Amino acid sequence: MASYLPVKIAVIGGSGLYNLEGIEFVAEVNPDTPWGKPSDAITIARTADGTHVAFLARHGRGHYLTPTEVPSRANMAALKSLGVEAILAFSAVGSLREELAPRDFILPSQIIDRTKGIRPSTFFEDGIVAHAMFADPFSKVLEQVIWDQRDVLEGGKFHKDKTLICMEGPQFSTRAESNMYRSFGADVINMSALPEAKLAREAEMAYQMICMSTDYDCWKEHEVAVTVEAVVANLNANSANAQRVLKAILPGVRKVVEDGSVLEGLKGSMRFACMTAPAKRSKAAVEKLEFLLPGYYTV
Repeated sequence: MASYLPVKIAVIGGSGLYNLEGIEFVAEVNPDTPWGKPSDAITIARTADGTHVAFLARHGRGHYLTPTEVPSRANMAALKSLGVEAILAFSAVGSLREELAPRDFILPSQIIDRTKGIRPSTFFEDGIVAHAMFADPFSKVLEQVIWDQRDVLEGGKFHKDKTLICMEGPQFSTRAESNMYRSFGADVINMSALPEAKLAREAEMAYQMICMSTDYDCWKEHEVAVTVEAVVANLNANSANAQRVLKAILPGVRKVVEDGSVLEGLKGSMRFACMTAPAKRSKAAVEKLEFLLPGYYTV
């Protein structure tokens, strides 16, 4: 085992966040998993206080994967294989509320799924069935750690307890869709929260998305419709704030990982979630799950 393993904290960078700044490079790994390779090689870095962090670019370095093409199962499995327990997932979002301005950061607490069922969203298939609890899709422990450092944000506000709607993409919404999502009670919209959050739950990893607002989607009648140029300008501004937030929250994340509180209610939760009788479990499916949750389903 490499001397830096296990790496218990991971950062997933979305649009506009492609690397970690100001911390020491340690290694680059590209694990094979039963679900294929992750989006890109995973960078292992070390902070000044000795905390090891794994960084993965969700869309690949150079942003060549659409939201639908992101190999989320391989990404989650690869992080789990490194020993990851806590995931900080950054994502660009569109705002569906006046008070959530471009360049604000948002911590969602709920998700509405508007993907189209073409993204593999579970590790349990082909001969083994399990049902993970998903009433609260994000980590309350990680949310609090981040919220405690909200004052480091510059040029924008931090918000929490918001509802995220995840759409398929890669196109942005129509105005009719944007207004429909507002009527659902959604506050922000993106294309990346799912299936990441579901898979992290199945893999027993704490997961919190940090949303970075880039635009008002297209619901505002007197606003120019979303353009790529406007989104990119706000992405660049958000990137600097994301690095600032990361630096501030990593010590707190390390603390809740070390004291075990980050996995309360998660660790061991999938052991008894399997509904398939032992005699009916596909050997091939069980072997794949051994990579993720060793010892849970073998008989």
